[in-house]
Amino acid sequence: MSVSVGDVREAAGRITGYARRTPVLEVSSGLVLKLEGLQHSGSFKARGGFNRALAAGELVEAGVIAASGGNHGLAVAYVARTLGVRAEIFVPEVSSPVKVAGLRALGAHVTQTGSIYAEAYEASAKRAAKTGALVIHAYDQAEVIAGQGTVGLEVLEQTGGVDTILVAVGGGGLVAGITAAVDGRAHVVAVEPERIPTLNRALEAGGPVRVEVSGVGADALGASQIGAIAYDITAAAGVQSVLVSDDAIVEARQEMWRSYRIAAEHAGAAAFAALRSGVYTPAPGERVAVVVCGANTDPATLV
Repeated sequence: MSVSVGDVREAAGRITGYARRTPVLEVSSGLVLKLEGLQHSGSFKARGGFNRALAAGELVEAGVIAASGGNHGLAVAYVARTLGVRAEIFVPEVSSPVKVAGLRALGAHVTQTGSIYAEAYEASAKRAAKTGALVIHAYDQAEVIAGQGTVGLEVLEQTGGVDTILVAVGGGGLVAGITAAVDGRAHVVAVEPERIPTLNRALEAGGPVRVEVSGVGADALGASQIGAIAYDITAAAGVQSVLVSDDAIVEARQEMWRSYRIAAEHAGAAAFAALRSGVYTPAPGERVAVVVCGANTDPATLV
């Protein structure tokens, strides 16, 4: 199964009025930041959640169910509250207390289980089989990927076009959606922590493989394997993969706060870290957009 630019455009129409059209900020000549931390629930994830739920039509009494490192769960909980249905969210034990508190504040039933996302997902799948709730996958569903891809459409529309889009990767839903959305009109660079290289290892191996999950981005970029759909889309498009260190992510996050007063979580700063650390160096005159994908963080840790 794949996702086309037409699917992304359909998703954009479907979620209009539900998801926000987030702003872009030009921070220097040729460099813009797409501020998805200003999206409902604090990350891009609400886009895919709304598209999946709305595309499904009438939802059953059991509502929706999801497994998440935190951001996807917050988005699904927000979607459920907006649509007036029940949400059940499974998160790993490493999830940020800020995100868990946010889930409960949105009215979701929360179960913390397992040390990594994959274990929380397994528990959620068993529960979904019993309840019949609509599963909204964090990254490996076509409707979710198409919804996330609306970020890419907006970047092109709001900037008049860029040469390159840098985007952080966990399970791959966002990078796959953006790749489908730009449809060759921009170069996509996938940025991952060195300690969670799901797409990078998959591209080397010729298919999805499991990796160890650790480091500062583990709560939001903690998928142990790239999604099958995301792998197919990114591999076919020749998406470039780069890796950044945890130190580079921490420093980029602090720099975003100092210079631009943007409060990003570690995962949200990963793509910017590729630029700041020199892992990705634009050519002279290259126009670059960086997706700042999430802001669900404790503000006390920014300084």
